[in-house]
Amino acid sequence: MEQKDPRKETIGGLQAQIGLGQCDITPTLGIYSRNWGAATFDQAVGVHQPLLMHCLYMAPVDSPPAIILTADLGWWKNAEDERALRFALLDHFNLTASQLVFTLSHTHAGPAICSTDIHQPGGELIPPYLEFLKTQAISCVQQAKDGLFEGSLHWSYGVCDLACNRDLELNGEYLIGFNPLKEADHTLLLGRVYDNTEKLQAVICNYACHPTSFAHENELLSPDFVGEMRYTVEAVLKVPCLFLQGASGDLAPKRQYVKDPALVEANGRQLGYAVLSTLVQEDHIGQRWVFDKALISGAPLACWNFQKQVLSTEFKQLVHTVNVPYKNLPSLEAIFEEYESCTERVMKDRLWRKYNTRKTIGDQREATIPVWLWKMGDAILVAQANEAYSCYQSIIRAEFPNHTIVFINIANGYVGYLAPAELYDKDIYAVWQSPYERGSLEILIEQTKLGIQTLLTDETRLD
Repeated sequence: MEQKDPRKETIGGLQAQIGLGQCDITPTLGIYSRNWGAATFDQAVGVHQPLLMHCLYMAPVDSPPAIILTADLGWWKNAEDERALRFALLDHFNLTASQLVFTLSHTHAGPAICSTDIHQPGGELIPPYLEFLKTQAISCVQQAKDGLFEGSLHWSYGVCDLACNRDLELNGEYLIGFNPLKEADHTLLLGRVYDNTEKLQAVICNYACHPTSFAHENELLSPDFVGEMRYTVEAVLKVPCLFLQGASGDLAPKRQYVKDPALVEANGRQLGYAVLSTLVQEDHIGQRWVFDKALISGAPLACWNFQKQVLSTEFKQLVHTVNVPYKNLPSLEAIFEEYESCTERVMKDRLWRKYNTRKTIGDQREATIPVWLWKMGDAILVAQANEAYSCYQSIIRAEFPNHTIVFINIANGYVGYLAPAELYDKDIYAVWQSPYERGSLEILIEQTKLGIQTLLTDETRLD
C-alpha cells in the first residue's frame, strides 16, 4: 500500500489535446423498453428527458489517443451486440482495444438494446436502433476529434449522500432497497476540463449510484437522475457535464422505485448541487493545496497554502486480464426449456435474462474479466464491465491514496454482479443473479492492485 503524503492533496492534472462530443440517442417511441420484471407494460409511451451520448477524446503528446464514450443506456444482455458496436468504433477510428472505454449510465428507464428481444412487443425496432447507436457513436467521437483543443484535465473529490446501501434484510429475507442501518460510499469525484486560457470547457461526474429512481410503474424513457443532474450543473456552468457510473453494485437512492418524475428530478438535483458545491473550492487552476509550515500560536498550527502545479503529459494505457471462476450453471438448453414452459410474466422475464447471460458465457468454466487501466497524469482510471460492489472502489482508493482514481462500472460489456464473498451464504439478488463464483470480487480487487502497480512502473506497455 502507498503511504499517504499528508502534506499535499491528491490531485491528478493532465495536459493534452482534448475534444468533446455530444449527441441525442433517444429512440423512437414504441421500441421494447421493459426493464423491470414487475412492469405490466412493454413499451414506453413518452419521453421524460432525452437520452444522450457524450465523448471525451484525449490526445496526449507522446501517447495514442484515449476515448471515453458515455451513453444513457441500461446494460447489455447480449455480448455480441456490445462487441459489434465497440468493434465498429475500433475499426472506424483505427484504435486498439486499450484506447476506448464505452460505458453506460445504467438507467433502468431506457430502451432494450438486446437484439434477441426482437420477438418482444416493439422488438422489431431494436436492430435499427442498434445501428442508429453505432452511427451516433461514430459521429460523437468524430465531433470530439474534430474539435480538439490544447487543454488540461483536473480531478477533485467531494461527497454526496444520494447513494444509500440497498441490501436490506427484513425478517430473514433479503430485499433490494434502502437500508438505513448500513453505511454507503458517498465519494464524489469530479473532473474539470479547461482550455489553455483556463476557461472551463466541461465537467465530469464520477459517482456510484444505481439510476433506479424510476421503476416498474414508469412508462417514460429517461436517463433517470443523471438527466436532471446534468441540467442542474449545465444551467449554472454553461458547459457539458459527463456522467461516469462508479462501482455501485450495492448503492441506490433512498427514494426510488417511483413513478413521479418530480422525485426522480429531486434525486438528480441533489447530485447536481453536490457537484456545484464541490466546484466552489476548485477555481485555483494549476495550483494545489500543500503543507506550507508549522506555526507556533496558542496551539501548534499546520499552515497550508497554494503551490503551482506542474501538469503532466504522461498517459499510459493497459488492459489487465483477470481470471475468476464461474458457478456450476445449468445448460443453455435447460434454461430455455424452463423459459418456454413458464407462463408467469415476472418469472419468464427473469429466465430470459438468465438465458442471455448463460448464452454470453457459453461453455467456459472460468471468466476472463478485462480491466481497462489508464494513467492520466497523477490520476488512474479503472473500468470494467460488471456491477462491482462499492468496496471495490473504496479498497483500491485506500491502497493508492496519492492517486485520484476514477472507477467505472458497465464499461465495454456486461455480465453480472460482483458481490463480496460473505454474501454468498445469503439468498440475495446480487448473488443468485450473478454467474460468478464466491471470491470473484476479491480476486478482481487483488488483481486490480497488481495491474495498477504495473501501470505505475516505467516498463508499462500499450496492449
